[in-house]
Amino acid sequence: MLDDRAKLLLKALVERYIADGQPVGSRTLSRASGLELSPATIRNVMSDLEELGLIASPHTSAGRIPTARGYRLFVDTMLTVQRGHLGAHSLAPDQPQKVISNAANLLSSLSQFVGVVIAPRRTSVFRHIEFLRLSDRRLLVIIVSPEGDVQNRVIFTEVDYSQAHLVEAANYLNANYVGLAIEQVRERLKSEVDSLRAEIASLMNAAVAANSEVLSETQDEVVISGERNLLSVSDFSHDMGHLRRAFDLFEQKAQLMRLLDVTGRAEGIRIFIGGESQVVPFEDLSIVSAPYEVDGQVVGTLGVVGPTRMAYDRMIQIVDITSKLVSNALSHHK
Repeated sequence: MLDDRAKLLLKALVERYIADGQPVGSRTLSRASGLELSPATIRNVMSDLEELGLIASPHTSAGRIPTARGYRLFVDTMLTVQRGHLGAHSLAPDQPQKVISNAANLLSSLSQFVGVVIAPRRTSVFRHIEFLRLSDRRLLVIIVSPEGDVQNRVIFTEVDYSQAHLVEAANYLNANYVGLAIEQVRERLKSEVDSLRAEIASLMNAAVAANSEVLSETQDEVVISGERNLLSVSDFSHDMGHLRRAFDLFEQKAQLMRLLDVTGRAEGIRIFIGGESQVVPFEDLSIVSAPYEVDGQVVGTLGVVGPTRMAYDRMIQIVDITSKLVSNALSHHK
């Protein structure tokens, strides 16, 4: 366990390094901490912190910088966050895809790093369905979700249906199956198909298949904004290897989704610090993330991806506020 003096010096060192980006020496630390300690005493404490793996000494400097373990201790036990100092921001209720896109842009612009949002898992329930005849045996299926998402799918049929048949089938579906999950519709069709007119049964099966196809294609979309911001981050601009690893992460969206999925199963803000575990395998990156809700139910995750040397207190504010704005915008869009 660290004593109070060591904690205070570690806190001062992390804050100074985040602010300046330069290794912190004992004299700078003495002034930053406000403790009246001799340089020798401070050097001894820093040596102890280094032995504990909380700080490290770059080869080119006599100063120290925080390690992943040092950042973690700082974030978990020393960080104080002032709420509500980011000014007025809003996300208007709109189509879910637009809310998600605007949220990623907001995260990026406020943080000056990268904003990432996992779009809500699409429900398999539909609110309304329509069929539109395009040409012989070629139809457009229009599916509206309860959230207001509109998905279109062109399908080909074995029979050339008239528009009157299409309207009749859509009316039957909307009257008898709205609010049911596609899996439930499929099960009911198995038992009811014999009692339905052939054209209605065929079109209903086509609609179920089209909706299932739409869901499989759009599930777990990741929206990323502001990757270019990392080009101006000194931690990356001086090392192309660091920058390349960062951009690789954004291209490998599946890895980002696995990471943020951990957040979606937890409450509140989560902070992942690069290098402390295999969760974020890049030492140079940290992620501050939070789940967001629709009508009280967690449906997705958002966050800021940036350098390990980031102002965590400000990132926590940005992510916290944005998650609330997204939750509010999606809950009020009906």
